[in-house]
Amino acid sequence: MATMIRLCLCFSIIVLHLVSRMAQSENYIIHMDSSSMPKLFSTKHNWYLSTLSSALENTHVTTNDNILNTASSKLIYTYTNVMNGFSANLSPNELEALKNSPGYISSTLRSASQACMPTHSPQFLGLNPKIGAWPASKFGEDVIVGLVDSGLWLESESFKDEGMTEIPSRWKGQCESSIKCNNKLIGARLFNKGFTFAKYPNLVTFENSTRDTEGHGTHTSSIAVGSQVENASFFGFANGTAQGIASRARIAMYKAVWDGKAHSTDVLAAIDSAISDGVDVLSLSFGFGNISMYSDPIAIATFAAMEKGIFVSTSAGNSGPDRGTLNSAIPWVINVGASTLDREFRGTLALGNGVNIPGLSLYLGNFSAHQVPIVFMDSCDTLEKLANASGKIVVCSEDKNNVPLSFQVYNVHWSNAAAGVFISSTIDTSFFLRNGSAGIIINPGNGQIVKAYIKSNPNAKASMSFKTTTLATKPAPSVDVYSSRGPSSSCPFVLKPDITAPGTSILAAWPPNLPVAQFGSQNLSSNFNLLTGTSMACPHVAGVGALLRGAHPDWSPAAIRSAIMTTSDIFDNTKELIKDIADDYKPASPLALGSGHVNPNKALDPGLVYDVGVQDYVNLLCAMSSTQQNISIITRSSTNNCSNPSLDLNYPSFIGFFSSNGSSNESRVAWAFQRTVTNVGEKQTIYSANVTPIKGFNVSVVPSKLVFKEKNEKLSYKLRIEGPMVEGFGYLTWTDMKHAVRSPIVVTNQAPSNSISI
Repeated sequence: MATMIRLCLCFSIIVLHLVSRMAQSENYIIHMDSSSMPKLFSTKHNWYLSTLSSALENTHVTTNDNILNTASSKLIYTYTNVMNGFSANLSPNELEALKNSPGYISSTLRSASQACMPTHSPQFLGLNPKIGAWPASKFGEDVIVGLVDSGLWLESESFKDEGMTEIPSRWKGQCESSIKCNNKLIGARLFNKGFTFAKYPNLVTFENSTRDTEGHGTHTSSIAVGSQVENASFFGFANGTAQGIASRARIAMYKAVWDGKAHSTDVLAAIDSAISDGVDVLSLSFGFGNISMYSDPIAIATFAAMEKGIFVSTSAGNSGPDRGTLNSAIPWVINVGASTLDREFRGTLALGNGVNIPGLSLYLGNFSAHQVPIVFMDSCDTLEKLANASGKIVVCSEDKNNVPLSFQVYNVHWSNAAAGVFISSTIDTSFFLRNGSAGIIINPGNGQIVKAYIKSNPNAKASMSFKTTTLATKPAPSVDVYSSRGPSSSCPFVLKPDITAPGTSILAAWPPNLPVAQFGSQNLSSNFNLLTGTSMACPHVAGVGALLRGAHPDWSPAAIRSAIMTTSDIFDNTKELIKDIADDYKPASPLALGSGHVNPNKALDPGLVYDVGVQDYVNLLCAMSSTQQNISIITRSSTNNCSNPSLDLNYPSFIGFFSSNGSSNESRVAWAFQRTVTNVGEKQTIYSANVTPIKGFNVSVVPSKLVFKEKNEKLSYKLRIEGPMVEGFGYLTWTDMKHAVRSPIVVTNQAPSNSISI
């Protein structure tokens, strides 16, 4: 132990010294024009190193050996697939010198890192071992899913390789020395040079290994492709069999998340390696915010992945419910919002008059108090209000001053109250795990019943019970409050998010050495944990993408995305439109829901797909910006064909913006779209167009019938929307005797005022 402490201390001192030495430097991503590389260089790496050395010649030292050594120490990564260029740690003078180098295009400052954003869910999604997507894809057998995340805990049963075949010969990846891989986990690599070079005011020591020290990567990996584990639970909650969406798929972990942050230079290097290694699917449960696409490392890197046929799933972000809060709207990936399951973890408040009130709770203890006094305190926003709460059940209402519910839970805990009852519409119960407080959340309707009982009984009493898992709750799914909403300012012409998947209270694997809850003064550990966020929704869709890749290896990433979107569900388990919790359970707009809630079995046979080629994306980029330099950063080409620019991408959704500019709602506007669909179903079939009415709007489709004579035939149609300058949404559905191919239509106010060009 003493040796370990000394090693950690030594490592910390070294890192702190490096940070001090580079105090005036920043991490930059340098984009280069590969056509400018002199023929005397055998590799781009040598050219980049020479270019960097030349820039340093007059700013540091004079001998060639010292220049080369300095350049090597400043070079962070050389990129092979995701972009033409490299990343380096440079001072302002060094950067200015580099800008004069032949082939230099641009530089992007990336010194700030971004934070990251399952199980009953396979059954909730309708997956069945005997029929549908699971057997058709052999559970994703031999599909390789790469995750850029915080690492992985290999010893988890979710990553056992029992019964798995040999690693596919096409695989080129490897595992670093601290991880012993198997036929399930076939790749494990780490990327932390950018994180190490970056300057952090509170630098922490981290383990230089792909082993997961945070839990996030273990959790997301097992959601996507975890092996089957019997008798999984969270201290008795959610007991059952845990299984990933594509449980026979392989895992490749690219660790680029450190201390909850992912540095852009590391992310680029991780995806660069994933492309070279040969992954089929990428899952990225983090984002860099709503920034321009040419500045977004995920947009840049995933364009190259798309060109290589890799399906990429990304998380929408956890900044909801406000509009325009998406991480980004990258057109060549699928963007995933988060929903609830039909499962709740409950407690019961038994009033003295015999009425039982159900509520939500993750309290892990044994509540022994019986028929204790219950009092209503209104908002429990200060400890002073709770001075006389000791030994009582305290009822707290939602605070009108926006004091977070978690803060009220904290106050009740420190007041020595017997338990808390919190009247709220939220369904997030995770804060009960942070301090071990006994308590439940009840909805406002039941809150009125409790308050009426207390008001009419001077000696009101109650009891509480906990640890109940309830399935088939209704309505479900619903879009959860935290899930980020569209439209995106980075690319408002493509409707995002694309799809919604389970993200709330998802049970999945967890490193047993990391505490999952606190009960009193005791930290509790578990092999499984319940987490909430679009980080959990994203790997669900990555897993579905793996199933479709296994069943249809010839489909493009755009075809897979289209199949997932057009076959998704818009009705919940009450057969009503899926609701938005943040909008008082009104029907969810596609700006929150996307095309719908993912349905893997229907996606297996979509009938029609909206395919998109590389040039189609280039046409969109050309229409969004006149700057060839910005387009080249994404496409890695110095000659982009912009002869046919178009904002009308062949996408399975439609969005039209209007700007009122003081005009009345009686003013009318119109939008026109053209789409081409490919028949991937029966050889000969006829599809008819059906439009869900949008109040006040006239939506026309020409032609209204599509007659296919053979499989893989392509046919086009035009859609026109005309109406007042008011918001609304509906759906276009193409149907034949077997399929329903649905696309959302949204009319909304103009894109956010801070709209970003590419």
